[in-house]
Amino acid sequence: MNEITMTINADQLIMSALKEDISNEDISTNAIMKEFQMGEVDLICKEDGVIAGLEVFKRAFTLLDEKVEATFYCKDGDEVKNGQKLGVIRGDIRVLLSGERTALNFLQRMSGIATYTKSIAKYLEGSKTKLLDTRKTTPNMRIFEKYAVKVGGGNNHRYNLSDGIMLKDNHIGAAGSIKKAVAMAKEYASFVRKIEVEVENLDMLYEALEAGADIIMLDNMSVEDMKEAVRICNGKAEIECSGNVTKENIERLIDIGVDYISSGALTHSAPIMDLSLKNLHAI
Repeated sequence: MNEITMTINADQLIMSALKEDISNEDISTNAIMKEFQMGEVDLICKEDGVIAGLEVFKRAFTLLDEKVEATFYCKDGDEVKNGQKLGVIRGDIRVLLSGERTALNFLQRMSGIATYTKSIAKYLEGSKTKLLDTRKTTPNMRIFEKYAVKVGGGNNHRYNLSDGIMLKDNHIGAAGSIKKAVAMAKEYASFVRKIEVEVENLDMLYEALEAGADIIMLDNMSVEDMKEAVRICNGKAEIECSGNVTKENIERLIDIGVDYISSGALTHSAPIMDLSLKNLHAI
């Protein structure tokens, strides 16, 4: 996540999280630290995984005090081990104490997503199929969670509702049919926009192809029907499959031949990675 992206998109979200945790003051810290004291603390990994979000972690401190310094011994995307020292944070001890929880919340959540994503993406190595995330993200955390998916070796689906046309079951119901929904989308949107249509069976697939869909999502279809869908499409449209895809069941989808597999679990079901700030001391 580069500095421009951080400043424009992330800073206000990180600050909001800080304000959530410090609505008035940090009573505990103010009670024991009444004046400036330079200190440092170690960032320690407490389980194996993929680290993601180091700059977000750092920004949680520098938004409180721009003089805080962080030295990291790893970078986003690195595999880290239990017990490994990942970095050192230096600054006003009051800031280190007050920013600790918020900074770790971001880093643990993002690293957990990167770790879980990598555990699924490895099954698709060597195939043409790409692993995608979804919009099933934590409110106000999407920019961080989708970044973490990329760090873990996944790919981003559309970022939000303004980012692409996806006609799902309720859009089709509102329009009256797939044919009508696709025609309306083509009339409304710029010609550079691809149109994706969600289908639940082969009859809907035929209708989507005839209507001119660019991408077809096979939603919760059987493996046999998905294989038949790939044969029917034969390159006429890109194919995505979706529906409760997790680390435990993705292997059944590897040889189907779809272009994309999307998984909401990447962001809504990844456990956090256990990280800690330890050994705080004055310097």
